[in-house]
Amino acid sequence: MREDTRTRIQEIALRLFIEQGYEATSLREIAEELGVTKAALYYHFKTKDDIVASLVEQRQQQLEELLAWLKTQPKTPETRRELVHRYADTMLGSSHHKVAHFLERNQTALRDHPTLTRIREVMLEMVRELSSGDDALEVRLARTMALFSLHASKWFTLDEGLDEREVNEAAVKVALRFIEP
Repeated sequence: MREDTRTRIQEIALRLFIEQGYEATSLREIAEELGVTKAALYYHFKTKDDIVASLVEQRQQQLEELLAWLKTQPKTPETRRELVHRYADTMLGSSHHKVAHFLERNQTALRDHPTLTRIREVMLEMVRELSSGDDALEVRLARTMALFSLHASKWFTLDEGLDEREVNEAAVKVALRFIEP
């Protein structure tokens, strides 16, 4: 039951953060929406920052694991293609697109949040691992865009009611074009 309450808090907070903005949403509002006291909310999360950290910790762990895997692989076309597939798989069936939407809408308020800073660092390290130092700038940029094109597919199709797997497959095809220009 504890995990159910925690998940409901995250869902409600995420919705309110998107609708009203991070700074405009209070813990009291989250508790009221959930139908619990503020003290009951504090049992699970002491601050809004704690809620944000919980929303992105799974994504941070996924990215850390992908980076660790990538660092053990040779810098080959096969490795780059495999990374695109693995990265895309992490985005399927998750609330990642809602969390990304929340983060995009609240960039200023969250720019120095430690968990988000770490995710940015991991992403930068991952895109550096996609190329060698002697690759042309255009090649390095294209490989970086491969990963970001997977994110863009979520934004582009957010309100079109398309099948998530179909969108993911199309996004992978586009990303693979960037990987080996």
